[in-house]
Amino acid sequence: MNKKYLNVKLYFWLLFLVSSLIFVSFPQIDLDIASLFFDGKLFSLNGSWVEGILYHSVRPLIIIFALSSIAIFIYNYVKKKNLLGINSKAMLFIILFLTIAPALIVNATLKENWGRARPAQTINFGGQKEFTPAFIPSNQDGYSFSSGHTAAAFSLLGFALLAKRRKRLFISLVLVYGTLVSIARMAAGGHFLSDVVTSFFIVYISTHILYRLIFKEDSAY
Repeated sequence: MNKKYLNVKLYFWLLFLVSSLIFVSFPQIDLDIASLFFDGKLFSLNGSWVEGILYHSVRPLIIIFALSSIAIFIYNYVKKKNLLGINSKAMLFIILFLTIAPALIVNATLKENWGRARPAQTINFGGQKEFTPAFIPSNQDGYSFSSGHTAAAFSLLGFALLAKRRKRLFISLVLVYGTLVSIARMAAGGHFLSDVVTSFFIVYISTHILYRLIFKEDSAY
């Protein structure tokens, strides 16, 4: 199970496949989990400061990390140094993992074309649109599948993989942060469980594949 395919462990591929099949075969799971955050009128974190902080923290963090990486790259190029290992390959990796998974796959492809209504928009939770299972395109004109904020939050994993020291710690911090953002989005009625789980797997798998393609070595995690 620890064998890797395209730099991703076999059990991760299997988890993604099994979880996807479960969400398609048993869509009630999404409704049951969403109902845990719904009191009959509102979703528990909808409009709360907690959800607001987590929701609005994602973009600034990505911008800060991206601009810092660019600044370090320019410094290294001018000074002929290798501060934090941000060289041309690292910059290419950063550009690609911030673009391909969260921007192109999740936002441009899935969110813009799947049409799945958000939990708070469905009849099940006081809205006017129909609930549709994950991975099934619909005509509800929604942007629930899959979660853009979850994908963006977990995309910070790419920066963690570039760490020379305490890589395991940084990866753990990203996973915790991404999980909190995902829970906040569900608790605010913005996404179903399948939305955030799918975004996580897309980002995790894509980031590790890109790492292998660019650096010609396994990411070790």
